[in-house]
Amino acid sequence: MNFDLQLQELSGTFSVADVVAAMALSFILSTLIGYTYRYTHRNVSYSQSSVQTLVVVGMVVALIMLVVGSNLARAFSLVGALSVVRFRNAVKETRDVGFIFLAMAIGMACGARFYTLAAVGAVVICTVVLVMFKFNWFALNVQRQVVKVQVPAGDDHTPQIRDVLIKYTSEFELVSTETIRGGALTEVFYTVRLKKGAEPGDLVAALQERTAGQRVTVLTGYDTTDL
Repeated sequence: MNFDLQLQELSGTFSVADVVAAMALSFILSTLIGYTYRYTHRNVSYSQSSVQTLVVVGMVVALIMLVVGSNLARAFSLVGALSVVRFRNAVKETRDVGFIFLAMAIGMACGARFYTLAAVGAVVICTVVLVMFKFNWFALNVQRQVVKVQVPAGDDHTPQIRDVLIKYTSEFELVSTETIRGGALTEVFYTVRLKKGAEPGDLVAALQERTAGQRVTVLTGYDTTDL
């Protein structure tokens, strides 16, 4: 009895070994990507399900590539079938998009049976991510504060506010101006960088002296690195 381990498809012929190799390698490399993502993640928005999704995406894309093969008509049919899927979840960080595309690219390479390309590409890119994380590349360590000042409507308190900001800050920028409480007050927002030795409390007290004791708020810990 002759057992043929070749799986005949309309798109061509691939062996069981090809399927196992593509799925296994996509799992291993996607797991490597997942661990790299977890190790280099800094903020509190880390999600275990997101990392697990990276692994699943890599394997699913590899399977899709095996299904499509070199059949152009099947590729267009698959695109049409997947176009009905809609995702409403917002990406929390821009770096997440990069990891998603990386997992997809590795899955495509594994599914197309470019195993060396998939392995080398995953290792090199993950190494680059680790190096950027280790040496904190492209960081912009600029500590800023947000100052919110309420002044009576109708009077121009801008010169007084600017005088105080010039005294206590090394730089400042007007962000927005809006009326509140039915037009009785005007609320002005600035981003500022306090001078060395200046305290937020001193800035608040000085502004209140110039704004008839109206409410002044200083939000500290505003770091442009997190933008």
